[in-house]
Amino acid sequence: MSGSGPGEVATGTVLEKTRPPAPDDDAVGSGARRFWSTRRISGGLLALLLLVVAAAFLYDIAAVRADRPAMSWRRELADQLAERPLDDAWVLLGAGVATALGLWLLLLALTPGLRSLLPMRRVHPDVRAGLDRDAAAMVLRDRAMEVAGVRSVRVRVTRRRADVRAVSHFRELDDVRADLREVLADVVGRMALSRPPALAVRVRRPGRKG
Repeated sequence: MSGSGPGEVATGTVLEKTRPPAPDDDAVGSGARRFWSTRRISGGLLALLLLVVAAAFLYDIAAVRADRPAMSWRRELADQLAERPLDDAWVLLGAGVATALGLWLLLLALTPGLRSLLPMRRVHPDVRAGLDRDAAAMVLRDRAMEVAGVRSVRVRVTRRRADVRAVSHFRELDDVRADLREVLADVVGRMALSRPPALAVRVRRPGRKG
């Protein structure tokens, strides 16, 4: 079993400089919190939408103040809101869309996002590091292919689990599975993740052709 060099795990890592934590914050070497996404796209779209709506209302209000008639769309909207009952289908549809949009914004505000980044253990108190899940899967796949008897490997890494599915064309399946678990457990330990994913290893024979 060959050891993995530092370059294997460095692929796909993210470093983030932070302020030194308070005494009750994460200690050095302890579990790190997940990275929070800046969500520039969703925030930019929402800001653009609010800007357009605010500009339209501001222009219409300024036009009315200048003794000009209100825009037709605002008069139509006011008439519809005054005449339609609350149980009207269009009113319910608009309320449902507004509710869904509000829940989506709350979800974005309360969840960290960046699910593709796995937090790593904090070696220095003012530096946070993360490993991309695809990079972690690539490292596990490359090391699994070095195990004798392994013909092909598929690896899927999530925040809590690393699912490894291998095809072995010789050797006993139990022996290949045991070697895979040993090798991959060592690789996962070298990744220095704050919450190492649980290994799930499956080994099978190649299917018959035709």
